[in-house]
Amino acid sequence: MSSSPYAPVQWPLSRRGDVVPAECAELRRDSPIARIRTLTGDDAWLVTSYALARQVLEDERFSLRDTAAPDVPRQYALTIPASAVNTMGNVNSAGLHQEVLRAFGPRTGPASAQWMSRRAHDLVDVMVEEGAPLDLRQRFAEPYSAALVCQVLGLPYEDGLRLMSGLDLGFVTSPVVFDGCTANWDKDFAFVLRHVRAPRGDQSGLIRRLCELRDDTRRDGGDLTDEMIAATVTSLFGAGAMSTYVFLLHAVLTLVQHPDVVERLRKNPQAMPRAVEELMRCTLSIGDGLPRIARADVRVGEVLVRAGELVLVCVEGANFDPEQFPDPERFDLDRTGNNHLSFGAGRHFCPASAISRVHAAEALTVLVERLPRLRLALPADQLVWRTGNIKRVPERLPVLW
Repeated sequence: MSSSPYAPVQWPLSRRGDVVPAECAELRRDSPIARIRTLTGDDAWLVTSYALARQVLEDERFSLRDTAAPDVPRQYALTIPASAVNTMGNVNSAGLHQEVLRAFGPRTGPASAQWMSRRAHDLVDVMVEEGAPLDLRQRFAEPYSAALVCQVLGLPYEDGLRLMSGLDLGFVTSPVVFDGCTANWDKDFAFVLRHVRAPRGDQSGLIRRLCELRDDTRRDGGDLTDEMIAATVTSLFGAGAMSTYVFLLHAVLTLVQHPDVVERLRKNPQAMPRAVEELMRCTLSIGDGLPRIARADVRVGEVLVRAGELVLVCVEGANFDPEQFPDPERFDLDRTGNNHLSFGAGRHFCPASAISRVHAAEALTVLVERLPRLRLALPADQLVWRTGNIKRVPERLPVLW
């Protein structure tokens, strides 16, 4: 470990989403668990190696729920309601985990692979009619992701576009709570609550299913309320739509820089699921680390993490660890044993992981097939990356084809 009490890094790391921060390799080599100071001025442990990251994510003595507790060290100020931080914990406590998993299942849920493919083709039709250049974020990634999440949750697509318009406000990172920081959450929650309280015949998707369970007198767990359903749906929309559209932008940005891979995928579209796994490993959408609070004293590598301390899992550090992924900087379509941590691990493994994979595969297959010469409309180093956001997001992704 370094003789300095803090790692010599500026946290958070670079917001540029197409270059792995050099600090990842340096920390992983010299201090795979290192002391840093967060945006709020709190002390935290930053984990950058794959082995230690997986340990923290899988050990239930490290809690996601407790990151929203009062008087704990924070990654950044809590700018959403504490109840929204651990939505899946609330779902689990109400016995609804399987319902959420079923809704987000690409084979059993309302959004099949065929449905996603048709939606992607429809959006490309509009793009081609409009002509290049255009912003792939606005014209494809955002509406495609909104359509998917609305279909699963049971929200009208037009309403999903309205929810998308304020989504970025819910993912702001700030050292302090600011005036109006929960205003967008309050607005969206109230909107979803109206759908939860709508007549049953007007409902669909997960909203309808959760309302049926709420009203089922034979079911144990009468603690399921309108407010809990609305909070769950609002959280799932935000996390689902944001994660899927941001990943699509990163995936396209990577693919256009590897035209040989694009050509392989055009000739062999069956390889797209494997490409998606590698894209999930090597893209950098998660910007600030996955937070956990230690519930007990736990030894992580050479460090004894004390109960109540904050640990941040640096996903890009873990996913580029050469001990786990040989030649990690190379985008390798033939990589095997690709057990990346982009969906987390352990109890808080993302429930939408299966549908997210299909979502990405269908969208990228359509783009590769329909727009084989898809490319950036400006040099990559001219892209503008958003600051103060949980995700590394390009403000625009202008493309030609």
